[in-house]
Amino acid sequence: MMLWANTNLHFVLVGTTLFGFSAGVLGCFAFLRKRSLIGDALAHAALPGVCIAYLLTGTKVQGVLILGALGSGLIASYILNAIVRHSRIKEDAAIGLVLSVFFGIGIMLLTHIQHLPMGNQSGLDKFLFGQAASLIGKDLYLFGGLAAAVITVTFLAYKEFKVIAFDPGYAETIGIPVRRMDVLLTLLIVTVVTAGLQAVGVVLMAAMLITPAAAARQWTNQLWRMLLLAGIFGAVAGSAGAIASAVAPRMPTGPWIVMAITAIFVVSIVFAPQRGILARVLRQFRNATRIQQENVLKTLYRLMEDAPQSTPTVDMVRRYRHLSIRRTLHLLKRLQRMGFVSEGTRPEEWLLTADGRTRAEALVRRHRLWEVYLTQYLQLGKGHVHADAEEIEHVLTPELEQELEALLGYPVQDPHARPIPYSRDGGPK
Repeated sequence: MMLWANTNLHFVLVGTTLFGFSAGVLGCFAFLRKRSLIGDALAHAALPGVCIAYLLTGTKVQGVLILGALGSGLIASYILNAIVRHSRIKEDAAIGLVLSVFFGIGIMLLTHIQHLPMGNQSGLDKFLFGQAASLIGKDLYLFGGLAAAVITVTFLAYKEFKVIAFDPGYAETIGIPVRRMDVLLTLLIVTVVTAGLQAVGVVLMAAMLITPAAAARQWTNQLWRMLLLAGIFGAVAGSAGAIASAVAPRMPTGPWIVMAITAIFVVSIVFAPQRGILARVLRQFRNATRIQQENVLKTLYRLMEDAPQSTPTVDMVRRYRHLSIRRTLHLLKRLQRMGFVSEGTRPEEWLLTADGRTRAEALVRRHRLWEVYLTQYLQLGKGHVHADAEEIEHVLTPELEQELEALLGYPVQDPHARPIPYSRDGGPK
């Protein structure tokens, strides 16, 4: 209760939440443009500006230091663009060059300040890892103003940023000033980076630009939802980091905020319903199970085709598909629940139902049609087409199957002289 009664904590919470939201939204465009390291370079480049502003004024007023950081960041972005445009150095190398040079200058100036009289009380070292606990009411107005400006400009330029993010070449053809919009986006990134220095610090600033966007991308394919989710993730991480830093003040705010957004990213990359690792593993498992079920259906059809007077058994299927008895029985039970197979007169015997036979015929037809296609159009020997047909039979759509039948002229036999079963509404029966 005493923690929540702390007025300064309220300032810190609001400030880090505003910063996290604006950084998450803006970071989406940097993420989609594959410029993930831009924020890192500009954050490191802001440190010399902070030091120079302190050396020139001798004050720790937040507004003055932020103006210095903003100026240094703008200079760095100009140099970065100039290197990319007027030299053969690629953007990633230019980012590394600007980052290392400006950060080196910043560390040199910071060391010089620490050796000055009263320099060790300047508090500039807090800009390395962030110390949001030092935020006061006046700083909050500055945070709020910068965040509001960034969000407003991003909203007004949303359509242009959207087109440029996905197809800058097309954006130029329809009259969008791509170069100017790139400069505007860089200016917005510099503004967010400058605002977040006191909260996260120059070392960890890139995480707040990229990680919320990367986490949001796992949950949606729509840009406006990605922007909203990234903003929410950034805001949650900012507030969680501020609370954690207040509870454990020995740890700077920046690492706490980065740990929070990293936790959100890990949850997203594992549990997102479409792009998450767990969802992908489940899809792969279901697809493998479906293929095994279809192979069992096809095997029953082949066994009944080769020996019409006998009834296939579990052992026959197992030997044909190289499966264990347990796995074979499991697949047959699943197919029985789906209505594709039924038990014979003896427990070890299994038969295709009418629906199962229709499904098996479709698989066999695709397999044998593909073998005919490979031998006729790719001139492959009939001994080299079976393995490829084993895979393609599970992915051929009905539309492609019909095109293949028409292309081949409804052949009645495959290259191995086995009959091709057709449906009643297409091709010979």
